[in-house]
Amino acid sequence: MKLLLDTHVLLWAAGSPDQLPPDARTLLEDPSNELVFSAASLGEITIKRSLGRHDFQVDARVLRRGLLDNGYLELSITSEHAVFIDSLPTIHKDPFDRILVAQATVEGITLLTADALLAQYPGPIRAV
Repeated sequence: MKLLLDTHVLLWAAGSPDQLPPDARTLLEDPSNELVFSAASLGEITIKRSLGRHDFQVDARVLRRGLLDNGYLELSITSEHAVFIDSLPTIHKDPFDRILVAQATVEGITLLTADALLAQYPGPIRAV
């Protein structure tokens, strides 16, 4: 199964695996699963780091290189993803989370999230 990690799950997986919920850890450690990160998550990390957010202190360049070196697949943002956002209900106002939902839906990839609000969207979303 392909799993698109939301930004917090991605950060936990890369730097604080002890913070991962047990369900998430099981999925991430299963070698039959393909792990995917979005360019949107790296953009979110970069912006929030520049704003001084203490929970976003990782260098996105270093994170990207580490993810690629560890077999993660990178998902670019396409115009199809961008225009799909318009069809989403306004459950969540965060634009980064909304693009992740759009990407997961358009690509048919399961979005793995620890955000209960994000998990309310219809589509291939799994809460952990």
